[in-house]
Amino acid sequence: MKVPLAALLLATPAALQAQAPAAATPITIGVSRTLQSRALGEQRTINVVLPVSYAKAANRRFPVIYLLDGGVDQDLLHVAGVVQLGSISGRMDDAIVVGIETKDRRRELVGKTQDPELLRKYPAAGSSGAFRAFVRDEVKPLIEAQYRTAGKGVVIGESLAGLFVVETYMVEPTLFDGYAAIDPSLWWDKQALSRRAAIIGTAQRGKRLYVALAKEQLEEPAAANRVAAAARAAGTDLCVAPRLDQTHATIYHQVEAQALQFLLPPGQAASPEFGFEVHCGPAPVKAN
Repeated sequence: MKVPLAALLLATPAALQAQAPAAATPITIGVSRTLQSRALGEQRTINVVLPVSYAKAANRRFPVIYLLDGGVDQDLLHVAGVVQLGSISGRMDDAIVVGIETKDRRRELVGKTQDPELLRKYPAAGSSGAFRAFVRDEVKPLIEAQYRTAGKGVVIGESLAGLFVVETYMVEPTLFDGYAAIDPSLWWDKQALSRRAAIIGTAQRGKRLYVALAKEQLEEPAAANRVAAAARAAGTDLCVAPRLDQTHATIYHQVEAQALQFLLPPGQAASPEFGFEVHCGPAPVKAN
């Protein structure tokens, strides 16, 4: 029975509490899967969010976005929302989102270091190779076996996860078809990863790389410039997005839609009036 608005306005709090509560239904956006990882020697969680069109098109296959720091209390919800909105509006291709939860980011997302100060502060740091093996040998095979994938996978991560993205692009470029590093922590280990950028070459061609840089890193861009220069010299498909108007704390939400549009453009471009542009440009250059 509907209650007249006037009656609700005049009702006392006790009277309102006496009304029968509305039925509550859980909101489900995806599923969580627990893996006993051989590479990491412990249980790990991945979260899978399917596009709305997955259930409507039984024969269709979808690209996969592998999201680092992809726990429910990490970056899963806002990235999955951007993907859903992007596909609805025609900004990017429909995609399956696989959130790979991290536990100890310095252990899992950075490579080995010989820096005694870093080893003193972070004695567990340096197992990015094991985490990469987890993704390669356990996460990706599971997703490809359980879901209708299209044989195309891209990866996105921010900060230390962005550093992992750049490292993977450099040392194992065939693992993904596209890479998005949002303000990657290239300063880590005295910029050691960027000093190896000369290994970028023919293996990276055909693998899109999107690198967004916030204000702090643009003020000291030597490491980013090394990576960008090597990628450009190798003739790769590179987009550097310098954002002096953003800080490390704000840049992720501002650029993730552009990053995913760059990695997974729609089959038919949206009308220019929508304003779906990907802004790429050179980073400010200072002496190394």
